[in-house]
Amino acid sequence: MLGIDKIEDKAMKYPVLVLRNNDDKSHLLSVVDLPGCQVKAATMDEGFLLLHAAMISHLNILVEYGEKVPQAKTIEEHMLLSTAVSPIWAMLDFDIIPYMGKSHKINVTLPELLIKQIDDRVAKSSNYKTRSGFIAIACLTELNTKHN
Repeated sequence: MLGIDKIEDKAMKYPVLVLRNNDDKSHLLSVVDLPGCQVKAATMDEGFLLLHAAMISHLNILVEYGEKVPQAKTIEEHMLLSTAVSPIWAMLDFDIIPYMGKSHKINVTLPELLIKQIDDRVAKSSNYKTRSGFIAIACLTELNTKHN
């Protein structure tokens, strides 16, 4: 279940599997939740820069074909399924909002106190640019929560 931290942080936290190739001293970095999204780099720092660009390309292609942005699983979930020898796991924060499709304006009715609380949070946090952005993140969090 996604926690309140998903509302606080507009980035989806994607687990990254890092494998070191001792033969050529390179690193293979893979976003396991985005099949095929991987890069090879001389250093891990370079790998994360390349991986960020690869994620942008990968998600742009998904959007182009009308596919949903895959929900990130936890590192623990991936560790249970991984057969990698001596893997390194990391988390990559990635803002998925631009890949959710074109924005549409809607009218919503909310209680005044709730609007004030939202506006206060947006004003005090650099994680949000607008009230709409805050509401979008809150909606995504709720939609990705597993209900019994």
